[in-house]
Amino acid sequence: MAMLALAHAALGDRIEVATVDHGLRSEAAGECALVARHCASHGIPCQILSVNVGGGNLQDRARAARYAALGAWGEARGLTAIATAHHADDQAETILMRLNRGSGLAGLAGIRSSGMVEKCGLPVIRPLLSFRKAELRGVVERVGIPYAEDPSNRDETFERVRIRRALADADWLDPVALARSAAHLEEAEQALQSLADRAWADGAKTEHGRVLVPNTHPIEISARLIARAITVLGGLTSPGEVLAYLKTAKPKGNLAGILLETCGDAYICTPEPPRRTG
Repeated sequence: MAMLALAHAALGDRIEVATVDHGLRSEAAGECALVARHCASHGIPCQILSVNVGGGNLQDRARAARYAALGAWGEARGLTAIATAHHADDQAETILMRLNRGSGLAGLAGIRSSGMVEKCGLPVIRPLLSFRKAELRGVVERVGIPYAEDPSNRDETFERVRIRRALADADWLDPVALARSAAHLEEAEQALQSLADRAWADGAKTEHGRVLVPNTHPIEISARLIARAITVLGGLTSPGEVLAYLKTAKPKGNLAGILLETCGDAYICTPEPPRRTG
């Protein structure tokens, strides 16, 4: 709601709003209706998007469903970008969660300042990453905008909520400083990815149903090249998973159903042959 107020003040009638009902809580319909009523009272187009959240990790599935719905909505409305209201406290929580998991550079870059919805290519921007949650609450309270509290934000079965509680008790940690560190790491990540894209364009080869990529330095670039090759061959992995494998120094192995073999100055990625049955 704070982002809505700030965007409306800055852009006027150039904005539209979507609010997502994930169907996971009975209160969600009323919360979405609150947003729609506020938008109607200010002449802002607003659409309530209802999604179905699949099985598995609840928060990951909800996120995927949310962005898919927002991307389809934005594309249908001819919008130039989608803005989300992630803030510095969200970023600090994300960084601590990923530190606790031993994430690599891509993970430690945290919530990106910008990105895109994969299926439609619509840009996603996050303009509030330098703001504390308390500052944004102050915005809505000063201008008298209604807002709702999501009770799942207090559910400690979620790792993020446990991290949030721990962060609140650690007053020596500065979420804004953590967010700045994430921004620096994002720049480093972008630089490495740019080098990996260039190495792919210059040296990757697809032949006879396999992909060859150069063995480069630093090793983080090779990890990105191999992850991309695995994706081309129908597998699914991340540069972090590939990097962990490469550090074992195995000359040959399997990643995400793809055989990976070191051959001189190159890595050869080949789909794993079907297993025999008998």
